[in-house]
Amino acid sequence: MQTMTKEMAIFQAQGSLNASNAHDFHTSLMQGIQSDLASGLFVDMSQVESLDSAGLISLVSALKHARQLQKRLCLCSVPPTIRIVFELTQLDRAFEMVDELPQALPVAA
Repeated sequence: MQTMTKEMAIFQAQGSLNASNAHDFHTSLMQGIQSDLASGLFVDMSQVESLDSAGLISLVSALKHARQLQKRLCLCSVPPTIRIVFELTQLDRAFEMVDELPQALPVAA
């Protein structure tokens, strides 16, 4: 699910991000990043149960694309079991991660 704000799009990732759904996940991320209405994308990871290499590749590809467009990609509310994947691969250094979505974001009607 994607919600637009005036500044950043919010994408709610959920379930397992793996080889079976990585293509759809990647497509959704790209749509959020490419939106002319947003300066970047917050990916709410609070409902993600598992993440494999295909899901991780989708996120890395989206981050690369966001940087090419000079937009921001930020992971929010990453569960500890998922955060460890980023730490073990040292991708926690590449991704901007925040504990929760900023409360000051305006919500689009």
